[in-house]
Amino acid sequence: MTIVKAEDARAESFRGTNFEVLAVGENSMVTKMHFEKGTDVPTHSHESEQSGYVVSGKYRLTFGEYDEVLEAGDSYSIPGNVEHTYEVLESGIVIDVFSPPREDYV
Repeated sequence: MTIVKAEDARAESFRGTNFEVLAVGENSMVTKMHFEKGTDVPTHSHESEQSGYVVSGKYRLTFGEYDEVLEAGDSYSIPGNVEHTYEVLESGIVIDVFSPPREDYV
């Protein structure tokens, strides 16, 4: 079991995106992504399934057959090992859950 208080969240940066590592468990992890307009995330994939909830901002998410613009209140799930990309249309925050935890974030 893990509890992470807001002041204890670990700040990180990956491919130009700042984020906070929140709770990390044996089989999943939660991150708070801080996306800035113009810092798009290039096409990539990772072993972990990724599910997210858009808190604020506006993004174009592309993976598989999907090419969607997402705004506050929208959510998604991307299977592991599937290439995907984010275009940041408006700065904002996304909560992402990865399962299993991403080794490159821990």
